[in-house]
Amino acid sequence: MDVLCRPAEEFENDQSIEAMWAMKAYEHAEIYFNLLCSVDPKLLQLTPEDDLIYKLFREEFPSLDIKIIIENELKSTKEKAKWRPFCERFKSVIEDYSYGTLLRSDSSKDYSEDNTILVTRIQFYAIEIGRNREGINDILRKKFMTSLVEVKDFEDR
Repeated sequence: MDVLCRPAEEFENDQSIEAMWAMKAYEHAEIYFNLLCSVDPKLLQLTPEDDLIYKLFREEFPSLDIKIIIENELKSTKEKAKWRPFCERFKSVIEDYSYGTLLRSDSSKDYSEDNTILVTRIQFYAIEIGRNREGINDILRKKFMTSLVEVKDFEDR
């Protein structure tokens, strides 16, 4: 998978690269969601810089409703202009800060085709750290923990 670390301009639209990226993004999403369902989200630390990310995120986006992210609003010209400098502040702080990452649009639901937005890694961190600290992701353990336990019990049989 080292090829995914190469500069994007070295590649044309190679379906095998896109498939590797999609697999890696999906694995990240699946691991993160399983963590949310099994651990108190307020205890999760996504990066060593969570405090800084959250502080700057809420200074820059104090009224952004992170329960439900509307893709068209997040990716509007106006919002992109606000997000770009925020993201660039983390260029030398967060590894792969601009890496494409899957974000759940509606925080109360699992990842699905209809509930997934592609964002940069730092946007994912900012929004998910906010969801964790503000108690928004708390519902997931109650909502999905039962189904995870049922699947595990079934697999153990």
